[in-house]
Amino acid sequence: DQREGTNALAESIAMRESRSRTGIRASLRAYAQDRFAVVAAVILIVMSLLALLAPVLPLDDPVQDDMVNRLSGIGTPGHILGQDFNGRDMLSRLIWGGRQSLPNAVLPVIVAGTIALCLGMMAGFLGGLLDMLIMRLMDVLFALPDIILAIAIAAALGQGRRSVILATTLVIIAPLTRMTYASTRQQAAAEYIVAARAIGAPFSRIIGKHMLPNVFAPVLIYATTIIGLLVVFTASLSFLGLGVSPPTPEWGLMVDEGRRVLQVAPHVAMLPGVLILVASLCFNLVGDGLRYALDPRQHRH
Repeated sequence: DQREGTNALAESIAMRESRSRTGIRASLRAYAQDRFAVVAAVILIVMSLLALLAPVLPLDDPVQDDMVNRLSGIGTPGHILGQDFNGRDMLSRLIWGGRQSLPNAVLPVIVAGTIALCLGMMAGFLGGLLDMLIMRLMDVLFALPDIILAIAIAAALGQGRRSVILATTLVIIAPLTRMTYASTRQQAAAEYIVAARAIGAPFSRIIGKHMLPNVFAPVLIYATTIIGLLVVFTASLSFLGLGVSPPTPEWGLMVDEGRRVLQVAPHVAMLPGVLILVASLCFNLVGDGLRYALDPRQHRH
């Protein structure tokens, strides 16, 4: 039985390694065929680069007031996107705001995704009492309304960027863990996992070498769509006054500031709102592209 299990495992590993080499190329080709996903990825890369390079770009000071020329419209000489109610350059504030808004959406997913992979894979693979404890805790967190839980946590921790990141991280651990758990349970019944268990392969090798690559793909797809949701989510917390403090540029805070002069200068609230919409939509399109690219069954259609 052990010899048969070894042969089955060796054949399974060889087939998976061969498929992985061709699968990566096929996935890249499949993703490139989705024009919307490619355009969305390019837009996100441009937005991220602009935010990253904001300190070295020839931009006006995003917090420098100019009360003489306040509320100038789009197309004003020297201020292509106009100025806000304090005379601050809108283009500069939008680019600098990306340094707050984009990481606020990405960092919680990275942290929560790492925690969810550990919890979900342990619960799904080991089962038993550990399974019951972890998943019942996730059920409790999942039952609470996301926005109310995030507001409560952020309000308890106090205003600031760290509060927003910590609150959103705690909120999304539960759905990511449930996704990881479901994928792990599905993979645990696969033949190559059964063969690895039969020959007594170490737990760390089964999890890290065989199971993690197959579980990671659906979790990555789901996490990408969650980032799109968190762009709006974190902006909402800043809009409610739980994020960064003025005059720090942040898209949600800029929308809140712009609503005060909405009838006089609508561009002050409209421009950051458009960026929130575009970033959220692009992350969702990238997630759809990854779903198509990483699922070989869809390549045949």
